Amino acid sequence: MRLELIKNNNMKTGDFAKADPILTGLDFWIEGRVINIKNNPFKGTVVAIQDNVNRIFFGEEKYFKQIENEPCLQ
Repeated sequence: MRLELIKNNNMKTGDFAKADPILTGLDFWIEGRVINIKNNPFKGTVVAIQDNVNRIFFGEEKYFKQIENEPCLQ
């Protein structure tokens, strides 16, 4: 299994991130804009991103990688 535990306290709403295929059920990473970050007492930090076709993916922070440069979403 290729999960990376990511502790990224710098991620904030409006940043760009990629969602792991393990979370999305797809064969590739999904890029999108972070729309929500919550602290769940049972799961820890939960991140939600929205991609360019308005799909929303959310899950534990370990399933997300922050993207440094803004991707082209068109």
